[in-house]
Amino acid sequence: MIALKIEDLKSFTAQLFMGETFDGWLVREANIVTFNSFTIDGHIRQGYYSDEELEANRVEEFSSWKMLRPICYSLIKGKRLPESFQITLQLSPEENEKFLRRVKPDFPVDQLAALYLNIRYENHAASCVTGTSLNVFTLDRQIEHEWDDTVRRYFKKLQIPYVSAE
Repeated sequence: MIALKIEDLKSFTAQLFMGETFDGWLVREANIVTFNSFTIDGHIRQGYYSDEELEANRVEEFSSWKMLRPICYSLIKGKRLPESFQITLQLSPEENEKFLRRVKPDFPVDQLAALYLNIRYENHAASCVTGTSLNVFTLDRQIEHEWDDTVRRYFKKLQIPYVSAE
């Protein structure tokens, strides 16, 4: 787990809320505080969709950021900055598997629960904290360290300036 303090808040929030940078990620949860506190549980209510819609749209367990981004943006846009927001993103199961096959091919895919990116904005500053969740206990931290490095490379590729907040 690493914490990265975002250096260019305006550019980062533009990429987050107005760009497509994080659209492929899934939303575990989001909490946005403006004049009220808005909480979004990213779990999709499967009963809302018909079986045909679920299959045709490949509906996952969680909503994509692409789907929820316009809603979240509508909550923060305006003349006043939000008091705070916290968004927990995670990779899709397919991306988890790609990551795992690249990093540790012998590790069973079903033992990797999730790879997270926790985005937090408060006191006019933003930070991102990585996280891993395994379904098995292990002392081996290779997956965690590789995930941290992957997020650092991802931010550099997207030209998101940060400093380590560790």
